[in-house]
Amino acid sequence: MRSPDHDTKQGPGAIRRAGPLFDVSGVDLYAPPVIDRKGLEEWIPHRGHMLQIDGVVWHSPDFTRGVAVKHVRDDEFWVPGHIPGRPILPGVLMIEAAAQLSCIMYFSRINKGKFAGFTRIENSVFRGTVEPGDDLFLLSLEHKFHPRRFVADVQGLVKDKIVFESRVTGMIL
Repeated sequence: MRSPDHDTKQGPGAIRRAGPLFDVSGVDLYAPPVIDRKGLEEWIPHRGHMLQIDGVVWHSPDFTRGVAVKHVRDDEFWVPGHIPGRPILPGVLMIEAAAQLSCIMYFSRINKGKFAGFTRIENSVFRGTVEPGDDLFLLSLEHKFHPRRFVADVQGLVKDKIVFESRVTGMIL
């Protein structure tokens, strides 16, 4: 897999990459999460249908990189209405899930118990579909860090294929 410096930039701010944001070949994606669903509630305020990740499966020691998983189920709230007969996870929920991971990485470096909201979503590209039964692995790579704000490049992988990528900015609200 390619490292972050092997991107295929296509203009100002573009983040489209030929491969994953960082090498995940040494990460056991199916190991028990280092932060499970219950533990997520200690880091971010999302609950119920809006908690979009099932666990953090890996993070770097400095919390600048992280991997989370979303097990896409057939009983999720969007399934009946988002393409009846062929449910497809909405792209906005993919980005929301990745932003939740990015918030956890950010809060690991500042204080728990705060709330960061979106201030920007940039350069989103959707390359594939995500359907019930898929495991969506989310990658977050810190681009900029400030005590009040962060910028992260994010991606989603299903079966080793990039299904989306984006850059998200969050700020303490």
